[in-house]
Amino acid sequence: MLFVPHDWRLALVTVLLAGVIDVTLGEPSNALHPVVWMGRVIGALTARRPHGRPGAEFAYGVLIVAVTAGPAFAAGLLLTIGLSYLPWWAALPIGAWLLKTTFSLRGLVRAGRDVQRALASGTEAAARARLAALVSRSPDLDPPLIVSATVESLAENLTDSVVSPLLYFALLGLPGALAYRAINTMDAMIGYRDEREYVGKAAARTDDVANWVPTRIAALLLVAAAALKRTAGAAWEALRTQHRPEHGPNKTLAIATMAGALGVQLQKPGVYALGTATRPLTADVIGDAAWFVWVAGGATIAGAAGLAALLARLVWS
Repeated sequence: MLFVPHDWRLALVTVLLAGVIDVTLGEPSNALHPVVWMGRVIGALTARRPHGRPGAEFAYGVLIVAVTAGPAFAAGLLLTIGLSYLPWWAALPIGAWLLKTTFSLRGLVRAGRDVQRALASGTEAAARARLAALVSRSPDLDPPLIVSATVESLAENLTDSVVSPLLYFALLGLPGALAYRAINTMDAMIGYRDEREYVGKAAARTDDVANWVPTRIAALLLVAAAALKRTAGAAWEALRTQHRPEHGPNKTLAIATMAGALGVQLQKPGVYALGTATRPLTADVIGDAAWFVWVAGGATIAGAAGLAALLARLVWS
């Protein structure tokens, strides 16, 4: 039994309440956050990886995926079983809080706004420090590239932080949402082409597969949000023509769409440049990107609630 509640009304309200908790309360403390626990497990496992032997490193990376995502799914299943013994009025807030820990819309937007405020006040050093909470980039970026990196991260993390976990909850319940969060945390920690390339390859490929559909949903949601700003045509054109699959099947889809919606060019120097610039990369561009994320994220919460309710009515019941 999965915690997509059998009653469609409970399924609907669980997702909506999780969204309310996220928007009003934000993130729980580290001591209570499952993602922090996952990160500690991944960090401890990675510290013990083999070195200098690509085959052994890759095999160890597969093991990390198995012993992290598997227990996360199992934990979700055990929590689901426990919740099934509670009355609905107790299971609802607990289930909604557990779901909220797998996604973060408010936290994502706040991180972007922090960079915007620092730039608007003229404190570039503070802006670079705030940017480090969103993405790893060179510490000596000038203001336009700080804006670009922030907007890129907002677009890309719309999938990781909002769309994917909510979609997997709607499809597979709390076990699916927790397992996805474990996979994505592994990719964020070890899925890089550096000394961690071989040990992180399995996590990176698993993350690519898990995000393939959600990334495309996120891009389409950005196009829909752009319709409210009358830039849907530019967003759609960027989605169709600006994606660079050589950088991965998912990475640049939402970024290109956001560039089109905003009318800017977003670039990672020496790697890619996406979109056509019709306005400069100033701090207010981050505010506009945050608005798109709020709209697309809100639509995701509503859509996931509807999908969870539909599945509860037609399948789980």
